Amino acid sequence: MQEQLFNKLEKLYSEMVDIRRDLHMNPELSFQEVNTPKKVAAFLTNLGLEVKTGVGGRGVTGLLRGGKPGKTVALRADFDALPIQDEKDVEYKSKVPGVMHACGHDLHTAALLGVAKVLSEVRDELEGNIVFIHQFAEEVIPGGAKSMVEDGCLEGVDVIFGAHVSSMHPYGIIGIKEGYICACGDTFEIEIQGRGGHGATPHLTVDPVVTGSQLVMNLQQIVSRRVDPIKTAVITVGAFNSGSGFNVIPDKARIIGTVRTFDEEVRDLIEEQMGQVVESTCKGASAVSNFTYTRGYPAVWNHPEETKRMEKLATSLFGEDKVQHIEAMMGMEDFAYYVKEVPGTFVWVGAANPEINAIYPHHHPKFDVDERSMILIGKLFISAVFDYLSEHSRAKSGFIMQES
Repeated sequence: MQEQLFNKLEKLYSEMVDIRRDLHMNPELSFQEVNTPKKVAAFLTNLGLEVKTGVGGRGVTGLLRGGKPGKTVALRADFDALPIQDEKDVEYKSKVPGVMHACGHDLHTAALLGVAKVLSEVRDELEGNIVFIHQFAEEVIPGGAKSMVEDGCLEGVDVIFGAHVSSMHPYGIIGIKEGYICACGDTFEIEIQGRGGHGATPHLTVDPVVTGSQLVMNLQQIVSRRVDPIKTAVITVGAFNSGSGFNVIPDKARIIGTVRTFDEEVRDLIEEQMGQVVESTCKGASAVSNFTYTRGYPAVWNHPEETKRMEKLATSLFGEDKVQHIEAMMGMEDFAYYVKEVPGTFVWVGAANPEINAIYPHHHPKFDVDERSMILIGKLFISAVFDYLSEHSRAKSGFIMQES
């Protein structure tokens, strides 16, 4: 049965490519997705799934009820694009100025739709149910996952699986990591109010540039001197803006940046310490500060049991040499909200291929992927569904995966 389903998936490849390229040519930004969810909902409806739209705002879910009782598995894909001008020279280049799919979400969507079509054809044999989660706004905090979870997309779900194409890994490689795989991602903004004046008379001013410079350096001491060195954390200042003239001391400065860590206690500590450092540094310079700390996505925690399951399946499908134990990354992913509620795992699927110029990093104007990675994602998802459902089936028969 597994091979039959894989054959069906491979026969759908050209259709999946068409879907992916249509989405690629017609990208929509986070929280502005209109046509994309409509297309997804129409596709799932045509398959006879129980479709909900507007989930959490702009999300779409499709419930495939199996013919036999059992557990419920969720599979997730995201579908938002980025505010980047597409500079590729391909026939499916983005038609929307300044907007492109530069992270592979179009491919995720097409792959999951292909999986839905394949599995819908064997629904009577399924010993359980499948929820296909098509998520909006992964790229922009607060993201779409949190609101979709709050809106009930995981009701009745027992486990969830997710995958992301990776331009950091060659096509065919599956990246697996038990435990933390993506960091939490917070942002901060600091406004410094000083007293401006002439550059020749600094003693009559409260210089926000000098104060801000001291503050940037003081913030770095939080990680080096306040955080346990066994644990990981990053405080990065991304922008420092102030002034406009060579002989003018401005009255204001603005600093923005990001904080990344895997540990919630470290996250709490950094937020607290940053507030103290901002206040003390600015007060010592007779400046007034306004500090805003915004929490983004939590860290993604891959549950051990489901990660081992995915590793076993990937090894069986593609070979031990294609499965890599990767390091955790400091990037963020709102898949974290799903695995905070139910067990699950999130894997990387290699999609880089120099032969087709798929060599650029995520969020690059020339980003592209090897579309064959949709088949890899599809096989992983299909295998995970049947492996999980058969393991939890009372009958323990029918679609039980054969281990190599």
